[in-house]
Order: sequence, then C-alpha cells, then structure tokens
Amino acid sequence: MTDMAIFVQESGPANAPAVVLLHGVGTSGWMWASQVAALATDMRVLVPDLPGHGRSNAQPWISIADTARQVAEVIASRVPAAEAHVVGLSLGGYMGACLAATSSDVVTGAVVSGVNILPFPNPGRMRLMGALIAPVMKWGPVLRANARALNVPADDMDGYQTAARATTRQAFRAVSGEALGFRLPAQAGSSPCPILAVAGENEHDLIKRSLAGIAAAFPKGEARLVPGVGHGWNGEKPGLFTAMVRARVTGDRLSGELVSV
Repeated sequence: MTDMAIFVQESGPANAPAVVLLHGVGTSGWMWASQVAALATDMRVLVPDLPGHGRSNAQPWISIADTARQVAEVIASRVPAAEAHVVGLSLGGYMGACLAATSSDVVTGAVVSGVNILPFPNPGRMRLMGALIAPVMKWGPVLRANARALNVPADDMDGYQTAARATTRQAFRAVSGEALGFRLPAQAGSSPCPILAVAGENEHDLIKRSLAGIAAAFPKGEARLVPGVGHGWNGEKPGLFTAMVRARVTGDRLSGELVSV
C-alpha cells in the first residue's frame, strides 16, 4: 500500500449527484474530456489519474484492489454525500467492477466497459508480449499503432500521446499482467450495487462473451452490446456514451442503440 494521494480533477456543482470516471491503461483522465464537459453542467464529476498514470505517475501501481481502495477513499472524502456512481473503461472497467463488488457503501451504481473475466488462451505468451512492449511503449510508431487500434480521433492524437508518455513502464507491465488473470471478487454475489456491463460490437470476443457473466455475477447486473464501435468507444460515440452514463445516474431508460445481452 501507499499513502500518496492520487490526483483527482473535480468539476461541476459540489452538491450534485456524483460520478467518478476511471480511465484505461496507458492514458489518463484526459480521455474523459468530452464526458466531463457534458456531465459537469449538472453533476459532480471526479476524474482520477490512476497510479503510474498522468499526474499520479509518481505513485507506483500496486494492484486493482489497492487502487479501488484509494478511489473509494476519494469518494468518501471528497463527495459531500460520500457516494457516487463509477464509470470505467478498460482498466477503469476492471476497477469499477471491483468497486461495485467491494465498496457498495460508497458506490451506488457502476458502468463497466471492455472487461474480460474469462481465461485467456496462452497467458504466458500474452505476458511475454507485454514485457516486450513495455520498453518501447512510448516510441512514436507504437503510440500511433495503439491509437489506430483504439480509433483515437485525429484531433485527439496529441492529447493521447501526451497521456501515454506519462504512463510508467512499471504500471504498464503490472496492469497488463494483472488484467490477464482478473476475476470478479466473491463479494459480487451479495453486492446491492447495480452494475451495467457494456462492450463494443468490434471488441475482442472474450470481452463480449464476458458480458453475460459479469451481469449474472451481481444480483442487479445488466449487460448491453454497442453496435459499430470498438474498445475506446467513449471517443468514437461520445454522445451515446455520455447519454448512457446520464441515464444510469438519473435512473432514466437506456438508449435503444444499446442492445440487450
């Protein structure tokens, strides 16, 4: 564990319903710029930079569980009502699932996107690839290839590269290895926290197949598939992503564009 505080950007009215946006590996809270601008008009929006990333890159990555503890402490200490919805994509989705299972005292709802809970084939080879990529992860051609894989819009390329270069190699390797073996905490089965698991239609098959398992693991779990998008779909369809978050926070119906699983 560490006592260093992670950096948190705060926006919106102080006493409004709160939402915490959790970013993916190799980027930072920067990736939520579109959602922050739209949600902070009438919600309290907290955007942490997770350990080893962005403005928290001086803090080493310990584990998903340890970082979930830190995010729960942020909610308890910075939100007047001491409760918030959490929204996570990729690494942030794993964080959100962990928080929904273990911290329902401060997490009133969760949306998780791009999460796999099924065994990877050849995990040893995947770990080796992560170890090989880590030393060159900040090299221009690698960043551009990753950006293409994530469908990062051209206008956001500079911001993406800046965020990626702020990620430590230690965090990248640790997160990549931990995600390969991620399983939902046992507490999910008794958690009262509503959770929505989502994935883009163009995601990896394991992530799409995980949707039903995540929803079934929680008493109040649901799953949706998003047509025509991939992993980083908050940038591909920012309006739809924002509308989904707003619906979950306010209790409104989800857009018909999200297909039930």
